[in-house]
Amino acid sequence: MIDSMTIEIIRNALSYIAEETGIALRNSAYSPNIKERMDHSCALFDPQGNLLAQAEHIPVHLGSLPWGVKNALKYIKNWKEKDIVIVNDPYIIGTHLNDITLIKPIFFNKKLIGFSVNKAHHVDVGGKTSGSISCNAKSLYEEGVVIPPLKLMEQEHINQDFLRDFLEKVRTPDINQGDLRAQIAAANLGEKRVIELARRYGIDTLSSAFYEIISYGERRMREKIKVIPEGIYKAEDCLEGIESNELTWIRVKLKREKDKLIVDFLGTDPQLNIPLNAVFGVTLSATYFAIKSIVDPKAPMNEGSLKPIHILAPEGSLVNPRKPAPVSGGNLETSQRIADTVFRALAEALPHKVTAASVGSMNNVIIGGFDPIRKKQWVFYETIGGGSGACFGKDGVNGIQCNMTNTMNTPIEAIEQYYPLFFENYELRDESCGEGKWRGGRGIKRSWTLISTSAEVTVLGDRNRMSPWGLMGGQPGKLGAYWIKRKNGKKEKIESKTTFILNKGDTLIIETPGGGGYGNSEERNQ
Repeated sequence: MIDSMTIEIIRNALSYIAEETGIALRNSAYSPNIKERMDHSCALFDPQGNLLAQAEHIPVHLGSLPWGVKNALKYIKNWKEKDIVIVNDPYIIGTHLNDITLIKPIFFNKKLIGFSVNKAHHVDVGGKTSGSISCNAKSLYEEGVVIPPLKLMEQEHINQDFLRDFLEKVRTPDINQGDLRAQIAAANLGEKRVIELARRYGIDTLSSAFYEIISYGERRMREKIKVIPEGIYKAEDCLEGIESNELTWIRVKLKREKDKLIVDFLGTDPQLNIPLNAVFGVTLSATYFAIKSIVDPKAPMNEGSLKPIHILAPEGSLVNPRKPAPVSGGNLETSQRIADTVFRALAEALPHKVTAASVGSMNNVIIGGFDPIRKKQWVFYETIGGGSGACFGKDGVNGIQCNMTNTMNTPIEAIEQYYPLFFENYELRDESCGEGKWRGGRGIKRSWTLISTSAEVTVLGDRNRMSPWGLMGGQPGKLGAYWIKRKNGKKEKIESKTTFILNKGDTLIIETPGGGGYGNSEERNQ
């Protein structure tokens, strides 16, 4: 037996270890994408690959890790002290190729007691397009280097053959190598801190605490799910395609049976031959996020919290594609729409607990070119926030990263320091929010001018043709839009998913959607 106070101390210690490893990763990273935007996630697992604790990082990363770590463990049979496994294959570890995951076993007294895991978005991993996120790749293998689970480090010795081969295939090898070193440092710190816990409490107590933490998470989630009335709730929402008339539909049916929730995506459109497919790990992430946000937002996340939620997704569909379908944008945009669709179904059951639709897009901007002064290639990536949806009793938040992303704002000063970009403006979009008794948050207008030689730009967004929906009579948020203002002053609108060339003096203008409103706007001032 183990007393409840000890369990709680260990649970909190594990949560902070995950947070501390994230701080170490951020502080030692090379790329602004990690050290400024914090596009990384850290977590701890037990020896069977069950989630014990995670930092409050990126939802789309974190929700896929329990599925992905268990998959990866099947490939490595002989774990040794000081090993580190690397993997980015989305069909194994989840998300997309840019997200490289490191898994480090934790041994104490020669016994495996857990794993220290982190995932970080590398700005480029090869492929046909700068930044490795394209709108027209037909296969996973066009999106970059695919890494199956293999040992990056074996008993503290780096696999130089793999590292050399990988760095030769990416556009920013110095940055990639630096970020990998930061990930190694974070994995090492997680190992160190868990070993300190083992020394203090002993393996038996620690193992018992792991079991109790997961068991409590399951009991709590089963109880919280009962807030949803028993029944079946359906919803659908769509993702905009590359062509102006294309829409791809996600359909979901939620069924609450006693203390479990069945989420079925039967009826969702088939997988696409463009990179908007979401691997099953991403579908799990978005679904877990939406459900937990509504039924139990304050509880810590662990394996037990996931057990009462059963997710079904037809193989070969947009939300569970067959390899090697391209998936880079599925992690980014389709994840947002999956979350929106699940939220919309939950709104049928719990309208006063669910928000109207938020911005609904990560508004990804990727740009890369050649620096003639430094004589090397550069790649920049960022996501841009928008308005969050209103809810009962509260307006939406202006200009914020919503739902499946949780990254920070990339400061203009940092961007202008590292890249040949000059910012023209960065402001909230007036009148972009959905009106209602409680109105949605406002979107963002952000524009910059290229001040170097020509560069390849990819824009990957959504909600440019289908607005973020309102709830209970609230109005939808305003659509997003993307523009190019050429050096000669000509302004042209571009699609939400496209790759193009910017020349010196050209300006990219991004206008992100506002959030949907909640309730009748005529009641706002009553």
